[in-house]
Amino acid sequence: MSPTLVFRCVSKQDIREQIWDYMESQNLADFPRPVHHRIPNFKGSYLACQNIRDLEVFARTQELKVDPDKPLEGVRLLALQSKKTLLVPTPRLRTGLFNKITPPPGATKDILRKCATSQGVRNYSTPVGLDSKVLVDLVVVGSVAVSEKGWRIGKGEGYADLEYAMMVSMGAVSQGTPVVTIVHDCQVVDIPEALLEDHDLTVDYILTPTRVITTGCERPKPAGIAWSKISCEMMEKIPILRSLRHREEQAGKDVTLRDGPRSPPGAQATPSTARSPQDLAPPESGSVPSSSVEIGNLPRDVRVSQLKRTLSALGVVPLRLTWQGPQHRAFLHYRDPAEAQRAIACLQGFRLGAGTVRVVLARQQRADDLGGGHTAEPLPDHRPAIAGP
Repeated sequence: MSPTLVFRCVSKQDIREQIWDYMESQNLADFPRPVHHRIPNFKGSYLACQNIRDLEVFARTQELKVDPDKPLEGVRLLALQSKKTLLVPTPRLRTGLFNKITPPPGATKDILRKCATSQGVRNYSTPVGLDSKVLVDLVVVGSVAVSEKGWRIGKGEGYADLEYAMMVSMGAVSQGTPVVTIVHDCQVVDIPEALLEDHDLTVDYILTPTRVITTGCERPKPAGIAWSKISCEMMEKIPILRSLRHREEQAGKDVTLRDGPRSPPGAQATPSTARSPQDLAPPESGSVPSSSVEIGNLPRDVRVSQLKRTLSALGVVPLRLTWQGPQHRAFLHYRDPAEAQRAIACLQGFRLGAGTVRVVLARQQRADDLGGGHTAEPLPDHRPAIAGP
């Protein structure tokens, strides 16, 4: 497959399949194989990654976002070795947008190499919330195909495009933030302009084992989340999308989804009214389990009804809610730690009244510490219930 090959009368998927087939048939692919339906790893990927040191934009970068794909491992390592702040998207955005890779103090070269791997991303990272004041200087993405004009095709799931759009919504990137991709030479092909869509991310630099290409691409990058391209199914799978949608809806933006008008997932679980005193029961004696979430920094004038509506709209209705208005906090009790973590990811950065609230996994504490709160147990049919004053 030549870098000058022109695809005519084809789809993006046709291009993907031809490149995947070619890389496998010519034994250019590297672990994990087969490369079909992936951002393909290739022999020479570490060499291609080393070329990023020749870019002036990398030298002056302080904070960069690098996708978790295997062929980008070398860039992640270089970023850590250069003591730059490294942000890696969470896989399929299930638990948030970014993780900050934080090597242990005095990390050796071997530890840094481990931090750059997918295992290291899991073991040496901390979540970054929507209000963490992230300012990304450089974005590095994987590709299946890319043209010298800077037009890019991913593996077809749209995560790189969506991650960039979400960063725009957060204020983490601008139109001037450079985007780099790292590919094998055979992945640099001509792409018909007719295949491009407004939400497609373009690139400014292409690094291969043998070339550094400056694309000079002038096509605008995504200006934010195109809600009309987002499906209800995707909203259900990506909690942080629900949080961003809630924010933009509050800001008066059109957040109509591709599937048409529909309440965010979970909105059908209408919070119950306050229940009678005999129905109220504190959590089991002992400590608050790790499946509980603490909402702090609640403004003085916020009522529990506002919190109920927000939780319902974002699709994170808990089994129980303990309201502690005088302490400006509330506790949300979920079925298990995984549900609690999903709620935290979804609620990061959300506002009640004039302020942004603090959302953390509840620390271990005695049930007596919850005194003064109002708590409700689940209804008999196990539908989520919220109760409070």
